[in-house]
Amino acid sequence: MKKEIICIVCPMGCHLNVEYTQKTVQSISGNRCKLGLEYVEKESFNPERTLTTTVKVTNGHLPLVSVRTSKPISKKLIFKAMALLSNVEVEAPILIGDKIVENLFDTNANIIATKNIFFKKKKQYEHANLV
Repeated sequence: MKKEIICIVCPMGCHLNVEYTQKTVQSISGNRCKLGLEYVEKESFNPERTLTTTVKVTNGHLPLVSVRTSKPISKKLIFKAMALLSNVEVEAPILIGDKIVENLFDTNANIIATKNIFFKKKKQYEHANLV
């Protein structure tokens, strides 16, 4: 099989031409450095991505908190992770780096907060029973 992959390891963005079987890379051409060789192996057989999304927040000054995986996960798990996270709701306060989900699908990747979410402030006129 043949495939063209754009390397994203360094800023050069080489267009790599890859010939491979189901289990091994046979040849790579088009690379201007060695950094993309490991990338081609992963991208050909088990591509990974960092997932970024949001999770619902209760009692926060914002209704959602931005989150990401602590390390890349297999692309095969992205939709499964999104389905799981659509049902997750966390309580404020939340600090950047807090673990929202630990060891996502046994990948050793955590879902971590990327924004601080504080308690919702009460309206100034609540004490007058005007709400």
